[in-house]
Amino acid sequence: MQKLCKVNPLLFDCLMTTLLQRHDIEDGLYVYLQDNSKRWYCRFVIDRKWITKSTKETDLDKAISKAYSIVVEHKIKAEHGINVLTKRFKDVALETIAKMKEELEHGGGKVIYKDYIQALNKYHIPYFDRIHITSIDQNKIREFNSWRIEQFGRIPAKSTILTHNAALQMVFKEAIEQKWMIAAQVPTLTNIGQEGKRRASFTMEEYDIVYDAVVEMMKESRKEKTRQIRELLTDYMDIALYTGMRPGSEMDNLTWSDIKIESHEHRVIFYITVRKGKTTKHTGTREIVCNQHIFDTIRTMARRFPDRKPTDKLFRLRDGATTKELGVNFDKALELCGLKASSHGTRSLYSIRHTYITLALTEQLFSVEVLAKQCGTSSQMIEQHYSHVIPRTYKKELSGINLDDNKQMIQSRFDVPKKTKRVFAKLIAEWEINYKRRGCI
Repeated sequence: MQKLCKVNPLLFDCLMTTLLQRHDIEDGLYVYLQDNSKRWYCRFVIDRKWITKSTKETDLDKAISKAYSIVVEHKIKAEHGINVLTKRFKDVALETIAKMKEELEHGGGKVIYKDYIQALNKYHIPYFDRIHITSIDQNKIREFNSWRIEQFGRIPAKSTILTHNAALQMVFKEAIEQKWMIAAQVPTLTNIGQEGKRRASFTMEEYDIVYDAVVEMMKESRKEKTRQIRELLTDYMDIALYTGMRPGSEMDNLTWSDIKIESHEHRVIFYITVRKGKTTKHTGTREIVCNQHIFDTIRTMARRFPDRKPTDKLFRLRDGATTKELGVNFDKALELCGLKASSHGTRSLYSIRHTYITLALTEQLFSVEVLAKQCGTSSQMIEQHYSHVIPRTYKKELSGINLDDNKQMIQSRFDVPKKTKRVFAKLIAEWEINYKRRGCI
């Protein structure tokens, strides 16, 4: 029988804890007690590697019995090719993040990886931290869900939970591939959350009110630069409204060379190529067909910059500088009009894009699939966030009643007097010559 022995603490001065007792069970297996815990730990050899595990027992005899069970469990895992050196959650998550970042840096991966990385860093790693990946079960997932609600101050949206779940699954997938756990050990993740909310948008009447407010702000500007920023804002608003582009990265990176035209006499169709933005890195560039009412805005901007070059930014001040104050001034206009808040959330410049999508669906201008391509999103995303609009687009079919028999067609921007047609034709011909000569209209 092996004897229980006292261990000289001086032998372990270099350690953060002091070994108090050690009991040798057999070759390659012993249990020991440290001064920082009342529970016995066991240490054993598997495939010539020393492994340490807590028996979670305070009684020596129970600890010895538990040590035998732990060794048997790890031997079975080793026989089935499962890595018995299990990893803590933080270690696996950091390796997962590193791989996602590497894919993104080399042009691979998915745009959503950025959201996964943010979720892991902000929620999963702080909560699970040093917990072993194999110890995360349904109870710990439920505890995490409760903690997350406390962090949010509300029940997260279903889309947020789905993103978090996908990020967590990436970590479990990495652990399985590295043989730190098996598929059967992965807990089930729930996706119960708040349904996606309607996006805040404008009616055309509300849009006109905000637009007029910006114009008034422009007239009342004390500084010339402020006046120019608000002047540019009116153009920015209209182009967002007539294209459905995303204010921000998509629009801010446009240059004059991104505008192309197709014309016949006094009529013209504008195309804008989106080269940079939320989705272009992985989907490539996309070409947008502009609503005909963009004509006046393009004409105004072209007159402002007669010496424009193909590489010049489309949205810039008269001195050529760009600005980051469009959103601030738009918010001020919203507040002046009392239209900042809506029943579906706070409005912003981005709400103009939602207005474009909502109007396109309501007026049945084109199908959901075409609209998704135009706006650089998916049909599923449109149906998720604009489901309240979609049934209205089929009101005639659903009700069996057509209320639009006597409704006049919307007048084309180019249904104008002959004199105006000649002016338009001359201007369009000039743009075509410019494009051939200098690479932009």
